[in-house]
Amino acid sequence: MKRIYDWSAKFQERNLTAADMRALKGKQQLIQTTANTTEEAAAAADAGLDLIMGNAHNTKAVRKGAPHLFFTAALGLPNFATEDDVMRAAFNAMNDGADSIYTARGPHIVELLAREEIPVMCHLGLVPRKSTWRGGLRAIGKTAEEAMELWQDFRRMEDAGAFSVEAEVICAPVMAEITKRTKLIRSSLGSGSGADVIYLFQNDICGEQEESPRHARPFGNLHALYEQIRTERRKALTGFKEAAKNGNYPAPSEQANLPDDELDKFNEMISSE
Repeated sequence: MKRIYDWSAKFQERNLTAADMRALKGKQQLIQTTANTTEEAAAAADAGLDLIMGNAHNTKAVRKGAPHLFFTAALGLPNFATEDDVMRAAFNAMNDGADSIYTARGPHIVELLAREEIPVMCHLGLVPRKSTWRGGLRAIGKTAEEAMELWQDFRRMEDAGAFSVEAEVICAPVMAEITKRTKLIRSSLGSGSGADVIYLFQNDICGEQEESPRHARPFGNLHALYEQIRTERRKALTGFKEAAKNGNYPAPSEQANLPDDELDKFNEMISSE
């Protein structure tokens, strides 16, 4: 553990620092997932993952569940329109315990945050909310020209001061070549194993939905448990309704009573009014 002084002016311990991640480049691959609740964060910590990432407004809850893991707080693309909005949200998240800030905005926003010496994660490759520019949801770098354009995007983000990058659904050989040539810490989300960090959303890892993207392998089946919970909830509510209607609920053992002599006394008192 490394001892740090966080943005709330408190001593804290972290498993990794930004400097550590840079020093590990090419030497040790790290593992990352998402966490947006205290339980999700605690689960990631208990499983021994290295890095977590979640929505900025969940920073306090995440930090409670995983006080020592390096946490990147994501600023939602449509939620912080102006530069002032971005800066305020970033400073709030850092003050709540974030270690870095993620943005899917352009180099100008990366530079804005980097000037304050905030470790900034950018987003390149397939940025789903900007997929209209890519002709839909698809892998990026399928032609030499597109791969070169992507490489230029990496250079622009690095020049803007980005510390790391969420590299999403980039053709694996392209990602591997770019990895050799950039100082950015590459977090591969569906972009092959040739990166500094292997990243997958926790809901995909745990199999929380019926179907997952091609790059997302489920290692659990929470979806089946959720479906069982849905079934059991309706079964329980139906049972309650039927028991209440036919007089089986509440049963004598489920009601509070008083001694017979006290009841008799009460009946006399109320009858005399």
